[in-house]
Amino acid sequence: MEDFERDKRYNAYIKSKIPKTKPWPSLFHAFWIGGLICLIGEVIKDLLMLIPNMSLEFAGIWESIILIALASILTGVGIYDKIGAYAGAGSIVPITGFSNSITSPALEFKREGMIFGLCAKMFIIAGPVIVSGVIASIVVGLIFLIF
Repeated sequence: MEDFERDKRYNAYIKSKIPKTKPWPSLFHAFWIGGLICLIGEVIKDLLMLIPNMSLEFAGIWESIILIALASILTGVGIYDKIGAYAGAGSIVPITGFSNSITSPALEFKREGMIFGLCAKMFIIAGPVIVSGVIASIVVGLIFLIF
């Protein structure tokens, strides 16, 4: 019984310390920051299309590479975390959020060494996403093959 009361007090304490967020400003920030990230991606692709002999397919590939690199750099210098704190899910949904989810653990665990820190922890958050994507693509491919 004593443990139950202690847990109840602890949960009340934690609930009092959790920052309160207002849904509408949070949704607005997520919407416009996510849209801005996507707009930046489109501008990058449009600029890449100005290069002679650049196909739309290669421009899209280079756009992804540039966005991933920019997000990794911004994560490394601590700016992307501030964007994420402001925008919430708006910074997580685009490809830049995936880059951030790989770069952040790698930076956090780099002190544990190259293999056990950087390489092992890099996919700690993104790993389940990659596995889920691969499994989903296999299932969809099998359905497509059968039907």
